[in-house]
Amino acid sequence: MTKTLKSVRIGFIPLVDAAALFVVVDKGFAVVEGLDIQLAREVSWSNVRDKLNIGLFDAAHLLAPMAIASSLGLGCAKVPIITPFTLAVNGNAITVSPTLYADLQTVADGDLVDPVSSARALARVVRQRKESGAELMTFGMTFPFSSHNYLLRYWMASGGVDPDEDVRLIVLPPPYMVESLAKKQVDGFCVGAPWNSIAVDAGLGRILHFGVHICANAPEKVLALRESVARMEPETVAALTRALARAADFVAAPENRREVASILARPDRVGVEAELILRTLDGRLKVASDGCVRENPNYLLIGRDSASRPDPTQAAWLYAQMLRWGQARHMAESLAAAKRTYRPDLYDSALGIHEVAAAPPAVGAFSGPPFDDSDIAAYLAKFEIGRQIY
Repeated sequence: MTKTLKSVRIGFIPLVDAAALFVVVDKGFAVVEGLDIQLAREVSWSNVRDKLNIGLFDAAHLLAPMAIASSLGLGCAKVPIITPFTLAVNGNAITVSPTLYADLQTVADGDLVDPVSSARALARVVRQRKESGAELMTFGMTFPFSSHNYLLRYWMASGGVDPDEDVRLIVLPPPYMVESLAKKQVDGFCVGAPWNSIAVDAGLGRILHFGVHICANAPEKVLALRESVARMEPETVAALTRALARAADFVAAPENRREVASILARPDRVGVEAELILRTLDGRLKVASDGCVRENPNYLLIGRDSASRPDPTQAAWLYAQMLRWGQARHMAESLAAAKRTYRPDLYDSALGIHEVAAAPPAVGAFSGPPFDDSDIAAYLAKFEIGRQIY
């Protein structure tokens, strides 16, 4: 007798950091766990969130901060969300137009590879444009509650640029970033792979910084489920977690990268050239149209270095960024709720982990104070630029 599979509908955005979701289906790991996963491709994060929240999706590939915002009722109806599995850590980059890059080079007093130098150069360009009466520069990011937004803001503010006063930050769905740069509607953007590389290959942009250069372990995408579903269907959640863990391990193995790149290249997945995706998986990206390459093995973390296990400290860091930029008011119960979105207990239970071998790596930004989730108010007080609500 054929075993009936549990149907699970999951929404996703076409990005390389959704790799485990594609592999879990295409390599059969879901079926082994008794799951029939149907993937639904979407174009915007608000679509994914809303369809998850009202029950059209059973689970979703979701921006980590968006899961927290939903649980706190920030920017949408309050729907408690949890994640038993982190799909990706890191994976973003800041890309700027050739014109802006040239302007930064002109005023830089150090190597633009250094985010401290580039942020100070940006401040000089901002000041020059203000003095000349030029329009504010515009930067694209994927959503207000996103690591992309927080990485851009952290970088800009470190150089003295107020991201709410000195530039314009606008929301753009990832697939629209490159076209917006081509039409000169933005001067730069922060987005996940492969869209930075597509801009470089087209001669439209230059990768200024990898996200990992701004924040060493930025929480990026999670497998998101409504808390009520996780509570009522624990066996399904456990099965999904186990299947994704196998898929993430497959993605992480260097010998599988070409096959993974081919899977992601399919039109119904990410839909770009496999060779471009392979660069992302290798952490070896062409940053300029002249062929200049930059490399970082931690550019995108999937299934290794404890990346898959949800870390409540990462949720606390994201909550702190929301506070810094005036998206929320600090309350102890809100911090606790933010941490509860990350469920390492469900991950450990599903995988039979009884003792965690090592502490997860620290979030770690390139400048500013070290993060301490035991005293977020003191952490935030050390920044000169912010929009805290008191």
